[in-house]
Amino acid sequence: MNANCELCFHHCQLAEGQIGFCRARMCRDGIVMPLNYGRLTSLALDPIEKKPLRRFRPRSLILSVGSFGCNLRCPFCQNHEISMASDGSIQTVDVSPEQLANKAAELIPRGNIGVAYTYNEPLVGYEYVRDCAAAVHDRGMVNVLVSNGTIEEQPWRELLPYLDAANIDLKGFTSAWYRRLGGDLDTVKRSIALAAEQCHVEVTSLLVPGENDSVEEIRALAQWLASVRQDIPLHLSRFFPRYQMQDRPPTPVERVYRLAEEARNWLNYVYTGNC
Repeated sequence: MNANCELCFHHCQLAEGQIGFCRARMCRDGIVMPLNYGRLTSLALDPIEKKPLRRFRPRSLILSVGSFGCNLRCPFCQNHEISMASDGSIQTVDVSPEQLANKAAELIPRGNIGVAYTYNEPLVGYEYVRDCAAAVHDRGMVNVLVSNGTIEEQPWRELLPYLDAANIDLKGFTSAWYRRLGGDLDTVKRSIALAAEQCHVEVTSLLVPGENDSVEEIRALAQWLASVRQDIPLHLSRFFPRYQMQDRPPTPVERVYRLAEEARNWLNYVYTGNC
């Protein structure tokens, strides 16, 4: 039996036993199932600023978790070892939603405020994030999502009530660049706008030299973001050679600062990263 995955715009048509574009979802008995449910590749107690979130519970710590898989193909991915991994190609540890929520609660005395779903693309394991987020809220803690925002509207709306904060990657502001990454700009813009209605949102853009770092593009990005909410923090991050883009130089620091100044003409909070 075939099945259509409705989670993101790729809408993978999967035959029995076939795995989707994200490497984390599979057709089994005619139903699309997450392969990475409860299978963690990463677990760490991080500063909230590392997500990065600068205006949500500053100076807090948060239990950060990741699995495997991603529904984009960014050639500069900093976590490609897990985001581009598939079932059986990487070591995982089984952690149920209840176990994760209990672990988060145990860490409260150390300053933990909740759980951050991050490292790979957490939304390809949508069901696990949803179930964990409910359990974390039941214990009075917060949920933070670090995501590329590539999700369809209905599942996104269903998840948002469980989220207290999100950092969403806006990887550029042209449809052509997003197509090269295997993504869709309009989908991400919709995710940001909907999230801004329900939870704290910050946005990150990695500045890749010669690709998405023109003054005109950052101006357009900042203007659009300000039209959603002028107080959404924007993080402009410096690129370093990674993964399949090791032939590129790092973004010049002065370029990051120049683009941040441009963005500040439209937005209240603009931060520079990796400088």
